[in-house]
Amino acid sequence: MATPNLILNERQILHKIKRIAYQIYENNSTEEKITLAGIASKGYQLAEKLREHLQEISPLKIILCKIEIDKENPLLPIKTSLKKEAYTNTSVILVDDVLNSGSTLIYSAKHFLEVPLKKLQTAVLVDRSHKKYPVKADFKGISLSTSLNETVKVSFEKETKVVLV
Repeated sequence: MATPNLILNERQILHKIKRIAYQIYENNSTEEKITLAGIASKGYQLAEKLREHLQEISPLKIILCKIEIDKENPLLPIKTSLKKEAYTNTSVILVDDVLNSGSTLIYSAKHFLEVPLKKLQTAVLVDRSHKKYPVKADFKGISLSTSLNETVKVSFEKETKVVLV
């Protein structure tokens, strides 16, 4: 197994999260509320951190939504922690830790498109640019050029970090 290469340390990740929070606020400054829909588990952890920073810098009401999707079989029904009425006619930001092929984001977006929304945007900490689907990150912390056999791992646990294996 390859030795992990540190891409972002905790301080750098915090800086990226703050920058993404400012960008989200700038793009949604006319809204009263937005929904941060985090893909379980690390996307949801990122959404929680974004909410903390958005609450510090903006008057926006932030609604958190947890998305449960089977990443191996994304055609299975998606579960969310909120009923559809909670995010109908709001701006929704889909949040995930790493954008790789785009399948998780595109299938999650499909779920949210079943109700009328004001706007649907995406936010990721790491964009790897190996897309199979026409999905892009509206807000991203870092873009990485990696090979397909490399793996990006994000940790929000004891030692917050992004590594390339």
